[in-house]
Amino acid sequence: MARDYDSQLLESVSVRRRRLRDALLFGEQRARRSLDENVGKIFGSVALAAVVCAGCVGWSFVSEKLAHDGSAPGGRPGVSAGATSAW
Repeated sequence: MARDYDSQLLESVSVRRRRLRDALLFGEQRARRSLDENVGKIFGSVALAAVVCAGCVGWSFVSEKLAHDGSAPGGRPGVSAGATSAW
């Protein structure tokens, strides 16, 4: 008996959340439109991929700058202090 009540409660909460989300997104036309649950996952995946790409580009830029700026005094060993950078 308790298990039936729990599953019924979870179902009603799920339905209520879906109705509220549809009302927020679609307004008065919520009965005719619906949002697939996987759309949020797709947008999240695209956003995560964009963040990873930006991180890779940033890391490449910083490592490239450090490699070229390493010729400054106190930089990499074995490079003379008077050497100039190609940048």
